[in-house]
Amino acid sequence: MDGTTKIEVQTDEPAVPWRSRTVQIVLTSTALAPLGVPLISPALPVFRDVFGISDAQASLLVSTYFVVGIVLSPFIGLLADRIGRKRVLVAGLATFGVLGGAMALAPSFEALLALRVAQGTAAAAIFITTVTLVGDTFDGAQRNAVLGVNVAVLSATAALFPVLGGMLVGIAWNAPFLAYLAALPVAAFAQVALDEPDRPAGGRGTAYLVDAARTVLTPPLVALFAVAFVTEFLAFGVIFTALPFLLATALTPVLIGAVILAGEASSMVVATASGRLARLLSNEWLIALGFACYAVGFAAAWIAPGTPAMLGAVLVIGAGVGLLMPVVDAAVSDRVDTEYLAGAMSLRNSTTFLGRTAGPIAFAGLAISVGYGYDSLLLASSLVAVLAALIAAGVGNVRLVRVVADRA
Repeated sequence: MDGTTKIEVQTDEPAVPWRSRTVQIVLTSTALAPLGVPLISPALPVFRDVFGISDAQASLLVSTYFVVGIVLSPFIGLLADRIGRKRVLVAGLATFGVLGGAMALAPSFEALLALRVAQGTAAAAIFITTVTLVGDTFDGAQRNAVLGVNVAVLSATAALFPVLGGMLVGIAWNAPFLAYLAALPVAAFAQVALDEPDRPAGGRGTAYLVDAARTVLTPPLVALFAVAFVTEFLAFGVIFTALPFLLATALTPVLIGAVILAGEASSMVVATASGRLARLLSNEWLIALGFACYAVGFAAAWIAPGTPAMLGAVLVIGAGVGLLMPVVDAAVSDRVDTEYLAGAMSLRNSTTFLGRTAGPIAFAGLAISVGYGYDSLLLASSLVAVLAALIAAGVGNVRLVRVVADRA
């Protein structure tokens, strides 16, 4: 990229540099991110009883956490581009830990909810700056490798934290919130060990905002943001909404959780291989392959005659998630100058959070209120994924032709 300086770049070797302080800080920070929702989800009925609120009110502790990220992520990204990734990450980690710990002392549900909203802003800062640091620091297949491991860490902790949350809430209703204090030593580690990536000096004020918008809001990037939205919309709509209700007729909640855990494990394994896959296929073809896994998995879930077949379908869907998530971030990093990378990643974060929020609402509304049923939605999701895969493959073919022509 013009005017930027990359550090720790090893474009011919996709192996993850585990000794890199940047990698260590990014992965540790990412490991904390699922403390946001998976940790407290099992405790929602307890919070309902403690504060004497309804189920809908208790669920606000989840929805408000994502909604604030949708709105404020672009501003956080612009701030990271202007004052530096390190400052925003350290501030985000410290705020995430302090506000989370303060929830244990909340005197009312209203106070708890206010702290939760503010904590969602800090979580958005962590999500944005971690992937931006990877884009700043690494290039080529190695960037895909690090982003893949980052997604794998996210999937692993997202699978483990519900168990931790259930154990802690069994001790006391506010014990889960004490886990957020783990972010404080990570913030201290980042402050001491993280080097701020070299970035070109950009304009200030209105001129900077105009340049950032011109750089980020291009057709290829908007398409990648759409991929991020569709990826999360379908994943949260199918895996976390439709499948639990479909499986509830035959399985206990524990076994349903085990099926979802299998999908997370599949995602983790495939994401870890992202760097090696990037040496064989372009990002466009990897996106096409990811949506193809979605299409096959959703169709298999639609026709699954029993639990074993449904488990196989979930494994295929999980593989699609593992392909899509790191590739989108890598593709965005490829197309944006470092000066505006955090702004681009912030928009990706907004579309991701929007998909996670809209997916469950849309699937539950269409299945129950409209009456389409979850089975029909699985088939419709498969058709949407087929269309997305064909579009991505077409883009990949166009790019391949251009590369061949350039080399000729």
